[in-house]
Amino acid sequence: MPLFAKTPVEKMTEPYPRRWWALLVLCLSLLIVVMANTSLIVAAPDMTIDLGLTSSDLQWVIDGYTVPYAALMLVLGAIGDKYSRRGALVLGLLIFVGGSVMGGLVDETNLVIVARAIMGVGAAVVMPATLSLLVAIFPRAERAKAITAWSATSGLAIAAGPVAAGWLLENHAWGSTFLMNVPVAVLGVAGALLLVPPSKAEGMGRIDYVGGLLSIVSVGSLVYATIEGPHFGWGAGPIAAAVVAGVGLLAFVAWELKHPNPMLDVRKFTERPFSGSMLAVLFFFFGTFGAIYYSTQFLQFVLGYDALETGIRLLPLAGTVFVGAAVTGKLAPKLGVKLVVGTGMVIGTAGVFLLTRIESSSTYTDFVTPLLLLGFAIGLSLAPATDTIMGSFPESELGVGGGANDTALELGCALGIAVLGSLLATSYKDKLTDLAAGHLPAEAMDTAKDSVGGGIAVAEQVAKNPQGGAEQAQTLLGAVHESFAHAIAHTSLIGGIIMAAGTVIVIAVLPGRKAAGRHRQTETAQAPKQTETVGAA
Repeated sequence: MPLFAKTPVEKMTEPYPRRWWALLVLCLSLLIVVMANTSLIVAAPDMTIDLGLTSSDLQWVIDGYTVPYAALMLVLGAIGDKYSRRGALVLGLLIFVGGSVMGGLVDETNLVIVARAIMGVGAAVVMPATLSLLVAIFPRAERAKAITAWSATSGLAIAAGPVAAGWLLENHAWGSTFLMNVPVAVLGVAGALLLVPPSKAEGMGRIDYVGGLLSIVSVGSLVYATIEGPHFGWGAGPIAAAVVAGVGLLAFVAWELKHPNPMLDVRKFTERPFSGSMLAVLFFFFGTFGAIYYSTQFLQFVLGYDALETGIRLLPLAGTVFVGAAVTGKLAPKLGVKLVVGTGMVIGTAGVFLLTRIESSSTYTDFVTPLLLLGFAIGLSLAPATDTIMGSFPESELGVGGGANDTALELGCALGIAVLGSLLATSYKDKLTDLAAGHLPAEAMDTAKDSVGGGIAVAEQVAKNPQGGAEQAQTLLGAVHESFAHAIAHTSLIGGIIMAAGTVIVIAVLPGRKAAGRHRQTETAQAPKQTETVGAA
């Protein structure tokens, strides 16, 4: 067997023989892209102290990755389709390595944000390439199983990131959480060159760069407004971004409708399987990522777990992701996408609602069941929704399909963290004002209201006062804990209601099994024959 595959898949009498090894490479690449976000959850406190980050700084350290990641995936997926999907994967990993090395070595806030942005660009190349290569390599009979493994990897990364980062932070500075990506990415590059066959779409035509630019402007502005507006107020910048996003979206739709070879055929949103699955991915990650974001803060700031202990306590979530993935592989073919995805969303919504029980006296035990439910829901829902989205695209547009799926996923994460994070901060601030107003100087009170970490820091300073400081600090600490627990319960109620509404919408939009089967048969009969080359440059 040759070291590199050179024969196009459609000319092979058997499927690509190294496809399962290739899947391992694709999942490894996906793992580090997702871990780059989840590892930062536990590294954030050390970075805040070392760099003196304000809440705005920290938000942009997190979202400097998110904005280019979400905005560029659609365009970069199309470029990978046209020129080389494997080449896009390798290039994306190398860009990711560059950003990781920079982030691990710099010690200035703006440079860290730049490094995160470079990593976001690399991730935007990698993510759609992993899905497009997976669909190109695997025959239809095995594709659902491969996508299930891909989806389970996303869930694993949610817990693996904090565990790996926490282990490193036991003995190393926060820069190590950037550098840990480097050996994994280099291994991914080597694996891609050895095990993943080259692939690109034949006869694709010219790329719709105008549509691509409009998508970048629209999605980038939307994510920026989503981040800035809820957290820091709807000033001129966020409002302008929201207007640009709205106008850009309208221009994008108008352009794509009249273009003979659009970047994304927006008519797909009239197809219920596609639009329902896209909404499922968006709503699902809105609720689950927001809930995981503030649950992790409670474990660290209120229960006092360090980074490694926090990561370990997220492992039940990763475990049930694999259980859900195993179950969906058996149930989805029998019961259909609507029932399986809808059930997963109901379970995820229940997990978010359970967090409304959190109180200042709550322990880790109170988080176990919600984490188990959220993990199982991810494993159950994500694979069939992603498989449906990817199945809506012809072979020549697999990268665009991957970009569309991943944009919905990342937009859901950004919305969840920004909107629910804003609700959390507002609820915490209001409750702490009620409990502690008049007991602290104005400046100290402002710091305590800024975040739960700020409140704990103020309590530690108060404790140093020899005249009754210890008692006053204990009272303040109790107020901070109570306020944050109240904020989690209130935010989970709102998040659960949004998730429940999203679940109803998704169930209403997704067609039943028989209707979906008829749609698939019609689509197959009407679709022009596509030429897909694996083994081309």
